[in-house]
Amino acid sequence: MTIYEILSFNKELLRRLACVGVKTDDFRYVDLFEDYSRMRKAGNKMTYIVAVLSDKYAVSERKVYNVIRHLSEECKSGAV
Repeated sequence: MTIYEILSFNKELLRRLACVGVKTDDFRYVDLFEDYSRMRKAGNKMTYIVAVLSDKYAVSERKVYNVIRHLSEECKSGAV
């Protein structure tokens, strides 16, 4: 299967995801965000959470902060 065929087959889904503000690589950070949510619920401090997740997922601390901010946002209004 070619990239074109995959895009063509999933065009409507991809269009809807783009309309609500989902980036194509957001799926990579779902596990990171789940760990963040679990750690936050357990009462851990944000600085500690970011340091642990940065090390666990081999991304910068800035990237962890950006992922948390982005995945915490509400979907764009009027798109859902």
